[in-house]
Amino acid sequence: MKTAIVYYSLEGNTKYTADKIADLLKESCEVDVLRLEPEQSYPDKGFKKFFWGGKSAVMAETPALKPYQFDATQYDRIIFGTPVWASTFTPPIRTFIDDNPAVKEKQIAVFTCFSGGGADKALAKLRKFLEVDAFVAELILVDPKVKVKEEDDALIAEFCGKLK
Repeated sequence: MKTAIVYYSLEGNTKYTADKIADLLKESCEVDVLRLEPEQSYPDKGFKKFFWGGKSAVMAETPALKPYQFDATQYDRIIFGTPVWASTFTPPIRTFIDDNPAVKEKQIAVFTCFSGGGADKALAKLRKFLEVDAFVAELILVDPKVKVKEEDDALIAEFCGKLK
């Protein structure tokens, strides 16, 4: 089964998790990883980070993304990775889905990384946006790169186990 991991990462937690998932899944299937990057970067420090990121998420903005290569017909499964901003998924993920509506027809799994809360709400909003009742697998982690914990590795392995 060919899998695409499509993610956005501001502070590196989501990238860290995407890389771990890719490494584990490569043992059982073909995996491509796509990091989404907005044309205009979000602030990553201080008040501006929370204001602009939160506003963009709440307003369901769709920022322009830097060019990328992706063909949904090449994949059986899509794994989305997103930080949680204002209890929702990030705008670059929204843009990607808008630009690639065929992903809604694939098996979908999701992982989130967050610091403050709202991951369950973010997953519910993403399910609604993708028009699916459930994801094949879900994973919620609290700052996995910043606060490395053995239990996170076990959660990532369990998530990947559901995908094998």
